[in-house]
Amino acid sequence: MIAAVCVFAYGGLVHLGDLLGVRPGGPSSSTPTWLMVYFTSLTVFDPLAALLLALRRIEGLLLGCAVLASDAAANGYANYVLDTVPGITPGRIGQAVITALAVALIAAAPRVAPWLHQPGRAD
Repeated sequence: MIAAVCVFAYGGLVHLGDLLGVRPGGPSSSTPTWLMVYFTSLTVFDPLAALLLALRRIEGLLLGCAVLASDAAANGYANYVLDTVPGITPGRIGQAVITALAVALIAAAPRVAPWLHQPGRAD
């Protein structure tokens, strides 16, 4: 779970950098509004998932799975539909990493969930 907390903390910083326009290779001015709203929302949801996981809350695991899966899909759209450059690009490598992280967290979720605090359960 420590690795997942670090991934979400890092993701929050990356998306904040995108929002502030300080990260090279981030979303461009031609990125659709709905996609920018989604990426902007990750400045809140990534750190929230990190915090909830650090507190060993089941909500953090569920939020983390949803964030990584949707981030992989959004980055897939941005890097394969909007970006028409052929071949391997840094964005496509990043999208592959996010997808691998999403698959890993979703696969680990059933084994991790019992270790987390759950509402209505005495811990």
